Amino acid sequence: MKRVLVTGATGRTGSLVLRKLRDSPDEFEAIGLARSPQKVEELFGSTEGLIIGNITDKSGLDSAIKGCDALVILTSAVPKMIAPPSPGERPQFEYEPDGMPEMVDYYGQKNQIDAAVKAGVEHIVLVGSMGGTNLNHPLNSLGNGKILVWKRKAEQYLIDSGINYTIIRAGGLLDKEGGVRQLLVGKDDALLNNPPDGIPTSIPRADVASVVVRALTEPNARNKAFDIISKPEDAPDTLVTSDWASLFEQTTAGI
Repeated sequence: MKRVLVTGATGRTGSLVLRKLRDSPDEFEAIGLARSPQKVEELFGSTEGLIIGNITDKSGLDSAIKGCDALVILTSAVPKMIAPPSPGERPQFEYEPDGMPEMVDYYGQKNQIDAAVKAGVEHIVLVGSMGGTNLNHPLNSLGNGKILVWKRKAEQYLIDSGINYTIIRAGGLLDKEGGVRQLLVGKDDALLNNPPDGIPTSIPRADVASVVVRALTEPNARNKAFDIISKPEDAPDTLVTSDWASLFEQTTAGI
């Protein structure tokens, strides 16, 4: 049985990952790390099996990750709309002063990786975003946070750490049913820049959660970094992804 720490456990994707891990108690002992006890209570009804902490607290991370075999990183900076836009204007966003991407998506992830190295963790699964090859990607301009730049830097730090890694760069996240679509993997934003058959470059959060869980057990997922999207549920000739070993065989090492 693998003991797994999931950070960002009250996020919309993180909570799905934690629940999926808990659905396989013979395979995983899943622990969540989250900042807000109120949000933990709302989502899970109890703080049992969850640790209230912050990724900026290095000693707290050391304690949370002690004895774990794997770490799943699902923390991310979240921009907030400043005010509703006027007609014809684009909305403006900002980050909280302590929630800038540099602090959360680089230093916060670096803290987690360092704690995992220190604790002898065997494997880290990091969930990121597509678009990191484009400095001018619209996500980088939100709140002037350059979020994809910092995410990419954290990914390289993970690769250089020496721990077994799986880096999953998801397309646009959908709150839709999982397990009913064909998943497509790629590299260097090729799926984003030239999507096959012009399909949307998106994927249900539930499918991302399934990929995370399977990455923890599939040997082909070790030391791989890849982009991932899904075909629409009603796409012609779609084959619902169920062969995880085959999916991960299509991925490669390096950023």
